[in-house]
Amino acid sequence: MTPSLPAAPVDGATDAALNGAPNGAPNGAPNGAPNGADLPDDTPFQLPRWYWVRKHPTLLIGALLLLAVAALALAAPWLAPFDPQDIDPLARMQPPSAVHWFGTDALGRDVFSRAVWGGRVSLTVALAVGLLATVLGVALGLTAGFVRWTDAFLMRVMDGLMAIPGVLLAIALMALTQASLGAVIVAITVPEVPRVVRLVRSLALTLREQLYVEAAHALGTRLPVILLRHVLPNMVAPLVVQATFIAAAAVLTEAALSFLGVGVPPQTPSWGNMMAEGRNFVAVAFHILLYPGLLLATTVLAINLLGDGLRDALDPRLARQL
Repeated sequence: MTPSLPAAPVDGATDAALNGAPNGAPNGAPNGAPNGADLPDDTPFQLPRWYWVRKHPTLLIGALLLLAVAALALAAPWLAPFDPQDIDPLARMQPPSAVHWFGTDALGRDVFSRAVWGGRVSLTVALAVGLLATVLGVALGLTAGFVRWTDAFLMRVMDGLMAIPGVLLAIALMALTQASLGAVIVAITVPEVPRVVRLVRSLALTLREQLYVEAAHALGTRLPVILLRHVLPNMVAPLVVQATFIAAAAVLTEAALSFLGVGVPPQTPSWGNMMAEGRNFVAVAFHILLYPGLLLATTVLAINLLGDGLRDALDPRLARQL
């Protein structure tokens, strides 16, 4: 009988080769891969802290400024030390003091109280005009983009409205109605709708040629479902940006109408009315014009910064450049 030979010692390299694993790696693991205890867990990816602040500072600054103005306007009943309609002939055109923080106007009314109450008018107009113009523009733009026989008629009407300066068209519309906040909102909304219609129509003409829209048509999907499920979600980013710019323009237009005497009623505290009353006393009481003008400029700047920040954040091409 042939004597059995002792088993040859198997080193780490031979054992790894026999088990299909490279030298220095555990069994069944690729070369250089860590063992199971060292594998990373399946936690979701998280953006670094303050990512949005570093990447989009204008978005943060605009949002903070707008929140400050909105908080000032909403807290007007508690912040205003006087009723905005109270008249005190003995305190006419007083400079800013501890009693009247922004001074008084030609009728002795507290400028600070009227300024914080006037913020409500401007912000209401901005929000209402932005929403109304966007909703109407989306409806008309989608109709022009997907219902082809309406395209020529609707766009010629929009071109006619855009041929008239917005302020002049608003003044003409206000001349047909009584002075009120609702009439001002309607008069400012009408000139802003064509801009949204042109934007939505151009996006609709592009989106309707996409393969997923054509596939939905081929499957017999109804047009309203296609618009709600496939088209509108791809329009959200540009529409949000456009709505912010419309809101900023609405604040300026409302102030211009009130300054010209065709806006909200003169007794209503608004920044445009306050500046219109203070223009006659610039030489002796500059504060009447100064403070509402600063609040107006701050509000418009905040909305524009917010719109710029949203555009940078929502546009993928700009995001790659950043």
